[in-house]
Amino acid sequence: MDKRRQTPSNRREPHGHPWAYPAVYDLVRRLRKTTGIAFEPHQYRHTYATWLLRRGAGMENVKELLGHASISTTIDTYGHLTVEDARRTLEDAGWFTGREVRL
Repeated sequence: MDKRRQTPSNRREPHGHPWAYPAVYDLVRRLRKTTGIAFEPHQYRHTYATWLLRRGAGMENVKELLGHASISTTIDTYGHLTVEDARRTLEDAGWFTGREVRL
């Protein structure tokens, strides 16, 4: 008897496996043709990394999730986000806009 069927549904192991690049690109090609929207799968990788960083995930975690061999790759690609986001936060608080509190 299959043991997976005997365990609660929230404890089952994941089914399937990651898609290979050719399968992803074939799906994307068909979606582009059907929708008329030009996009590449790699755009979603950047979107995912940006989403993680903007929600407080550390660079080391993002490195692991993206499968980068080196933290330098992650920092070189996404390090600017933390600086830009920090600046935006400071601007929203009145810094760099001429509304600064002067002592």
